[in-house]
Amino acid sequence: MIPYGRQDIRQQDLDAVIEVLKSDFITQGPVVPQFEAALAEKSGAAHAVAMNSATSALHVAVVALGLGQGDLMWTTPITFVASANCGRYVGADVDFVDIDPETFNMCPRALATKLAQAEAAGRLPKVIVPVHMCGQSAAMCEIAELVRPYGIRIVEDASHAVGGRYRDQPVGSCQYSDITIFSFHPVKIITTAEGGMALTNDAELAARMELLRSHGITRDPTRMTQDSDGPWYYQQVELGWNYRMTEIQAALGLSQQLRLADYVEARNALANRYDRLLADLPLDLPGRLEATRSAFHLYVIRLHDASRRREVFETLRANGIGVNLHYIPVHLQPYYRDLGFAEGDFPAAEDYYSRAMSIPLYATMTEAQQDEVVARILEALQ
Repeated sequence: MIPYGRQDIRQQDLDAVIEVLKSDFITQGPVVPQFEAALAEKSGAAHAVAMNSATSALHVAVVALGLGQGDLMWTTPITFVASANCGRYVGADVDFVDIDPETFNMCPRALATKLAQAEAAGRLPKVIVPVHMCGQSAAMCEIAELVRPYGIRIVEDASHAVGGRYRDQPVGSCQYSDITIFSFHPVKIITTAEGGMALTNDAELAARMELLRSHGITRDPTRMTQDSDGPWYYQQVELGWNYRMTEIQAALGLSQQLRLADYVEARNALANRYDRLLADLPLDLPGRLEATRSAFHLYVIRLHDASRRREVFETLRANGIGVNLHYIPVHLQPYYRDLGFAEGDFPAAEDYYSRAMSIPLYATMTEAQQDEVVARILEALQ
């Protein structure tokens, strides 16, 4: 089976993890801040806060921005459910903005229309969460220009996009957002097994997220409500969670990030080759937004004939090609249907879902494997 994605673990990664396992610290120690510093430098952000998953990072990010009960958050329907669930965790209402059919990202035109309607109705979102689907940045400049006049805060869900670029800046620089989130799941660009990170240029937001990821406990006297009783003293100053990344995870990530540029280069070369090899088939290829460089976490094709999607999907799986589907629109999940969403709410997302499948793409994929994928797609479409 050629999988749709896979991690690349090398001897230097194993050595880094073993070194931590032999050290004095395997949970909280010096390697987590080293990993944070390395990703902040690569991304151009002032601060990075590592956590045990991107889901945790999304949760902490919206709490740090003050999202809460009765507030409204918008995201995109084509994403993993965590992008929407983070709003529900804090009691906020969640709504969606339809996608651009070419890039699969939040559509600025749909956003502009929805903002005008929300302003007329007197209920604007407090936070918006654009998603960098497949590794390509959303049109963040346009999105920021639309929402900033309303005071809406922005969290970039860049779970797919570490190593990508937008308008000559690394994804994660937070030039157009308050916070950016990365994921280090095994099929992402680099991995810590499970893990995530929140990046920001706001020192106070970073400090708040650091507090929230660790039970809301601080040893910083400036954050305490009374004088310290002694060197052992700590205070829980608000309700937080145990969302910390371990030294073991950080050691793996610190080793992996040394190859980040190479991974993104390899993924782009394979994606460009897919563009050439699949160009004349009855399917749509991923659109490229001008002034972006995708990290190409995923390569999604869309069949012209939606009625054949299941047949083609199952044929490819039966022939050893590990295609997958990213994603079922969030608003069509039973939980969100129970909140009032229904088919027809977001037509572009639903058309995408009816025709899409992710085909294998990962940094260590060989051209021979890619040729096998293309040959099997040709056979399945005949």
